[in-house]
Amino acid sequence: MMQTRAKSFVLYAGLLVGIILSMFPFYWLIVMATRTTSDIYRFPPQLWFGSHFLDNITRVLQQINFAGAFFNTLFVAGSVTLLVLFFDSLAGFAFAKFDFPGKKVLFIVLLATMMVPSQLSLVPSFVMMASFGWVGTFKALIIPGMVNAFGIFWIRQYAEESIPKELLDAGRMDGCSFFRLYLNVALPILRPAFAFLGAFTFIGAWNDYLWPLIVLTDERKFTLQIALSQLNGIYNTDYAMVIAGTLLAVLPLIILFLFISRQFISDLAAGAVKD
Repeated sequence: MMQTRAKSFVLYAGLLVGIILSMFPFYWLIVMATRTTSDIYRFPPQLWFGSHFLDNITRVLQQINFAGAFFNTLFVAGSVTLLVLFFDSLAGFAFAKFDFPGKKVLFIVLLATMMVPSQLSLVPSFVMMASFGWVGTFKALIIPGMVNAFGIFWIRQYAEESIPKELLDAGRMDGCSFFRLYLNVALPILRPAFAFLGAFTFIGAWNDYLWPLIVLTDERKFTLQIALSQLNGIYNTDYAMVIAGTLLAVLPLIILFLFISRQFISDLAAGAVKD
């Protein structure tokens, strides 16, 4: 009995330490957003909230078009996420539950593309966007990102284990087509996989910096990460202002994560009850 209690104590103590360590960067971000730049360099570091948060936020809004960049990023990230969920789930479902010529070869090629660093495709992608006349437009951000190999692989692995073959056979006997099976059978079961892939894709598109920096030319279409980079001065940088802007950019992702995590856990629990 004592041994069990000691193991439980060690386990919960370790979990508590892990939570504190993982949450501290977010706490530190909030603290520094309420301080001045001189406070950031002070030793010992200031671990409690200051009184300059509103001043820092005001200067961020004065320096950049934060609202415009925010809605640009929301539009791009939302569009990319919806397209990825649709196309990747279609492809993943087909790879998991249907046989077609060249299926294994195509899947191997798909996996091979995941090994190629994304930086290697920057120049060819830019040349392609330029030939289409899409440089400086949102299409150059949305269309290339609407399908990705990881999403197809993730949905394929999840669908292969979670969608019973008997359900698909029953649907075929009722005369369901591929899209009918996808909509009525696959989608309800794939909701937890959608929650993870949606959050993963949205966060990646929201935080993307390099590709928008290369392909966007109109300041009115700048995304949030490019707009925040303009807060860095040539000779001097007000780090308190930069951190306050970063906090504003991170808050939507934290809210999204809290919402998606609850949805993810509830869907998993519902699936476990059904099983």
